[in-house]
Amino acid sequence: MKRTLLLLLAAIPVVAFGQALTQPPSGGNQVSTVAQHMGMVEVSITYSSPGVTAPNGTERRGQIWGQLVPYGLAPNNFGTASEIPWRAGANMNTVMSVSHDIEVEGEPLPAGNYSLHVIPEEEGPWTIIFNKDIQSWGSYFYNQDMDQLRVEVYVVPNEFRDDLTFEFEDRQLDRCTASLQWEELKIPFELAVPNIHDLYIATMQEELKGSTGFNWQNWQSAALYTAQNNTHLELGLEWAEAAISAPFIGQRNLSTLQTKATVLMAMEREEEALAIMNEAVREPSAGVSQIHGFGRQLISMGNAEEALEVFKVNAERFPDTWPVNVGLARGYSAVGDFKMALKHAKMAQENVPEGDTLNAGSVANMIEALSNKEDIN
Repeated sequence: MKRTLLLLLAAIPVVAFGQALTQPPSGGNQVSTVAQHMGMVEVSITYSSPGVTAPNGTERRGQIWGQLVPYGLAPNNFGTASEIPWRAGANMNTVMSVSHDIEVEGEPLPAGNYSLHVIPEEEGPWTIIFNKDIQSWGSYFYNQDMDQLRVEVYVVPNEFRDDLTFEFEDRQLDRCTASLQWEELKIPFELAVPNIHDLYIATMQEELKGSTGFNWQNWQSAALYTAQNNTHLELGLEWAEAAISAPFIGQRNLSTLQTKATVLMAMEREEEALAIMNEAVREPSAGVSQIHGFGRQLISMGNAEEALEVFKVNAERFPDTWPVNVGLARGYSAVGDFKMALKHAKMAQENVPEGDTLNAGSVANMIEALSNKEDIN
């Protein structure tokens, strides 16, 4: 009697009220999320990862593409779509989220969340679909009218991957390549931020309106960003001037004047830049190391003649002080006068600080290079 009652209870259907119980992922397809930043832009992909090896242990290598994942659109016997692309994973939609507007394979994709679908082809390019429906289970309810973007890409051979995996490669400030890798194929698609500097400039503008704007170093840093990236230079000049003379926060010193000169150089306003530079290196607060560093910065920006003038001023203000002769050696070397550069490198060797083996070795290397008429910068 007791056994009969248990069998009857087990046969009663379970009716769910409210939220379903938390269970392991269907089919053992583990959920994964990968994320990548391109500067301040974040891209993430969340997907369920099937294996080449089936959950029951069946080996399916060589049976994925064209079989488990059909070529072209597949017939659908569930949901609302008559034919469906592949869901680019398993279970729920694979979802890619982007924090800002980007480009995919050179085509615009607005910031937002998109389900990924793929139309594989036996020959020719494959189609990657970015669809605005992110709630559905797989592609069974796929609606082409909700496509935001379609791009065509070519698959490439890849090392064997048992578990379907998304990765980011060739990672740079404003671009990277995302790829779906499974079995022995890779499906790459290029992502890019077409306006990376505009994004940073707009962000800095907003930040400088707040508490960060009460610090002259932040105005200086913003101005240097424009010069180093040759972007928004007029605004950079305004920021450089604010670092010098803005009420309550501006500081007139070598560092802020140097920044203004650097922006003017980037704007190709050399006469103005030289005038500011001459003021900067003669500022009473400017020390020998600061002036030397300014000269090095000018060389790195390709302004060799201006750098030599800075090193000369340093030598006038701080004669026989380390590292003024090192600076003169670099300055003369940068303009191609190796004879004068060698002369000052040898003078520098005589006043290397005692016990400073690092700089002693560096100067010795300079002398050897200059003796062979090789630039030391």
